[in-house]
Amino acid sequence: MTTWQNKYAERMDGVNSSIIRELLKLAQVPGLISFAGGLPAPEIFPIDVCNEAATRLLQEHGQQALQYSSTEGYTPLRQLIVEKLNAMGMNFTVDNILITSGSQQALDIIGKIFIDPHDSVLVEQPSYLGALQAWKAYQSEFVTVPVDDDGIDVDAMEEVLKSNPKFMYILPNFQNPAGVTLSLERRKKVVALANQYGIPIIEDDPYGELRYEGEDLPPLMALDQELHDEDDGNVLYLGTFSKIFAPGLRLGWVAGPTAVIQKCTLAKQGADLHTSTYTQMLLYEVAKDGFLDEHKQVIRRVYKERRDIMLEGLEKHMPDGVTWTHPQGGLFLWVTMPDHMQAREVFDRAIKNKVAFVPGYAFFPESETGYTGHNTMRLNFSNANPEQIAIGIERLGNAIRNS
Repeated sequence: MTTWQNKYAERMDGVNSSIIRELLKLAQVPGLISFAGGLPAPEIFPIDVCNEAATRLLQEHGQQALQYSSTEGYTPLRQLIVEKLNAMGMNFTVDNILITSGSQQALDIIGKIFIDPHDSVLVEQPSYLGALQAWKAYQSEFVTVPVDDDGIDVDAMEEVLKSNPKFMYILPNFQNPAGVTLSLERRKKVVALANQYGIPIIEDDPYGELRYEGEDLPPLMALDQELHDEDDGNVLYLGTFSKIFAPGLRLGWVAGPTAVIQKCTLAKQGADLHTSTYTQMLLYEVAKDGFLDEHKQVIRRVYKERRDIMLEGLEKHMPDGVTWTHPQGGLFLWVTMPDHMQAREVFDRAIKNKVAFVPGYAFFPESETGYTGHNTMRLNFSNANPEQIAIGIERLGNAIRNS
């Protein structure tokens, strides 16, 4: 009989289940209001549009849609992405684009092609849990730089870059989990530092199209391309259709210099050969005539209302000493309680009050500082409806006040 625990690769020692998924198992309470996940609002999924597009696709291109395809992705969809990115100030052709099974696969591919055991990766503190999980599987170590209301602290970043991490991972727009946006001044400084120290930037931008106030800021990729010849530079740019269309299709992309995209393509071949032909062609059928631009306006309107209701509820119901971020877009905001409070203890009380959140320590990798975000939490405002948000924030305020 096989003793399986003796057969696992060493890299699996650092791989643990997502705390978010584990906590959500505890949150299966009738009547519970959850701010824990990062789910879009399902009631605004364009189901009728998808149904019509699927019928046309199968009638007109069914054999192609159900067949194997190229690893790089469906060329018309890649061209659509090129047009989107170039309108944002970038300079790409389809050779710079690889379609992935959600941007989460892009994170895994990046780990596969760049990270050797014990390589260090510079991440924001706090940072996206999915990236930390993806790269722990390749036995990475993390060096952290704190964020504030203007994004990552670039002065602290420069000190960390002197240790020569393999790359830096930045979410510039409405960061998950903190909801903050990297200022234009700091964007320019991050790009300059990457160029000075020769450290690549992984720019993850799943929320950039979900802005509810303020002006769009240039991507790090666009700023970097101003400094380099065509098809060169220090940035890989990750994007997704999960937030502006539907996450169930699992469609994302990575954009960058062709030589790096070719390496990413080789890594993807060994994982899944290619992303689903059918879902790529379905998305293109929906998006080719501009539907996504119209649909984004609906999403922005719905999520802005929900964000505003959550902010109003926090102002009304949070006890003294509790602070929170004011995201200009995205899906999340970040709450900080007084230092003596423990978010996990508040979580247990909140579940009894039938409201859930994610304790913030989940988003802090191990670091020399030992800081774990024990008094912080992430709240999602996209998935619950306005009435649920108002009730849930009142319940959360009571849970904090009584902890």
